Amino acid sequence: MPERYDYDTSEEKLYSKYTDVVISEAFSWMGFTNLVLKERADTADVECVSDDYSFVADAKVFRLSRTAKNQKDFKIQAMDNWKYGKPYAMVVCPVYQLPARISQIYQQAVVRSVCIATYTHLAVLVRYAQEAGQPRVIELLHRVFETVEAMHPKKDVVAYWQGVNRTFLTFDRVVADIWKEEKVMASEAIVISRNEALAFLAAERERIMRLSREEAIIEVIRGRKLDNRVRAAESVTDNGILEFI
Repeated sequence: MPERYDYDTSEEKLYSKYTDVVISEAFSWMGFTNLVLKERADTADVECVSDDYSFVADAKVFRLSRTAKNQKDFKIQAMDNWKYGKPYAMVVCPVYQLPARISQIYQQAVVRSVCIATYTHLAVLVRYAQEAGQPRVIELLHRVFETVEAMHPKKDVVAYWQGVNRTFLTFDRVVADIWKEEKVMASEAIVISRNEALAFLAAERERIMRLSREEAIIEVIRGRKLDNRVRAAESVTDNGILEFI
C-alpha cells in the first residue's frame, strides 16, 4: 500500500480492490475459473474453481511503515470460515511483510489448511503456466495445498517456508529457473518500494515543517477527525427503549 494513500480513504479502498483484481487475473492465467467477491463482508476476496479442486483466496497489502502486525491482520481463521465447503484457502501477502521468525499464523495455516503465499510465489505460478501450460500449474498449486495440509502444526517459519518452497523447486526444473529470476526481481521490488516510501515520508515531513501555526492546527483537527466525532456525539439521543413497557 503506497504511503501517500491516507487511512480509510477512497484511494486506500480502491488500491485494496486493485489487489483483488491482480490475484484474480493471476489465477485466470493459470486456468482457474474465478470470481471477485464483494457482495458480503463475510467472504473471501476471490473464489477459484478448476476441474480438480477449488479454493478461496485473499490479497493482503500493508504500508511499509505499518508495524506490530498481529495474526488477525492475516485473517487465517476467517479464511477457514470463508471456505464454505471448499477444501483449501490461500492468503497472498507481500514477502517483506510476513513474519520471518516464530509466528502463530503458520501454525494456524497448517491446522486450518490455509496456504500462506507471497506475490512472488504467485508470479512464479503465472510464468510457469505460460511455460508449461495450465494443467501443469494447476497440478503444482494442488501439490502446494496438499503440502501445507500435511505439515506438522508449529509456529516455526523455517519449517513452513521450506515445505512450500521445496514443493515449488522440486516439481519441475522449469519452476526452479523461474524461481531464481523472480527471487532477484522481488529483492529489486523491495528496494524500489522502500525508496518510494522514504521519499514520500521525507517530503511529507518537510511539508508539515513549513505549515503555519493555524495550518498545523487545522491539519491536526482533520487528521483526528474531530468534526466527524463531534457530529456523531451530537446525534446521540434517548432512543426510547425504556419507554417500551
